[in-house]
Amino acid sequence: MVSPLINQGDRPNYQTSQDDQKPTNIGYWIDTGGVGVKPDAIYIFVIIYNTNDLQFFHPMARVQLVYPKIPDSKNCLWEHCIAFEKYDGTNLHWVWESELGWYAFGTRRDRFDLDDMGIAQFNKAHPGLEEAPEIFNRDFAASLERVFQEKFNCQYPEITVFTEFLGTNSFAGMHRRDDPKQLILFDVQRDKYIITPEQFIQYFSQLHIPRVVYRGKITGQFIDDIREGKYGVAEGVICKGGGSNGNNGWMVKIKTYAYMNKLQQAFKDDWKTYWE
Repeated sequence: MVSPLINQGDRPNYQTSQDDQKPTNIGYWIDTGGVGVKPDAIYIFVIIYNTNDLQFFHPMARVQLVYPKIPDSKNCLWEHCIAFEKYDGTNLHWVWESELGWYAFGTRRDRFDLDDMGIAQFNKAHPGLEEAPEIFNRDFAASLERVFQEKFNCQYPEITVFTEFLGTNSFAGMHRRDDPKQLILFDVQRDKYIITPEQFIQYFSQLHIPRVVYRGKITGQFIDDIREGKYGVAEGVICKGGGSNGNNGWMVKIKTYAYMNKLQQAFKDDWKTYWE
């Protein structure tokens, strides 16, 4: 298993020995080569050991922002787009490699091994998201891999998919424990670029993806209609457009006035933190 990605300058949080009475030593080595390693990153392999046992420890990795921050409607392009419903949940990413399969996952800012130890560390770091790995493995892992093999012809060594984790009453990234949860697949990245919205719909529409609420040019009237709730969305929409190969794609988010009022009631003066 490949250890999680750690950017240069980051200091992983190492766990101390569970038995403080035993003499404990830490040995490590650094490898800048191997599968999936980027030039500006390193892999650190750590062994925590004492006289009676030997343990291989995978530290959680802080990574650069995995998914870009989406601009608000003040910065929109007045061009043709596909508008997808925006769901109020938590952004999670999942990483597939042609030899390792699904080997890593995390939030927008961290990454864990997709194995028992990594899942346990994720659950400890992100209470409330514990159901996500099971849902992904059950509903997405095998189906996505089949699409990669059929549509991408395995020509991309690493592919990252992005999902929204949410329950019936999720709000502003908070989730109720007893709510039934789901994952919604909303973007796929290959060769460092997110695929176009047309490709996304063509390749992945058989999976659980966001509802398409509009196709056409972004106009002031369309923005007003979204804000007024005329498209039947709770939080808002993500408008996506751009070229045919994904390297000049763009996104804009537009939220509803109803969602704004909900934020104002819940967070008072801090509501803009959760707005566009």
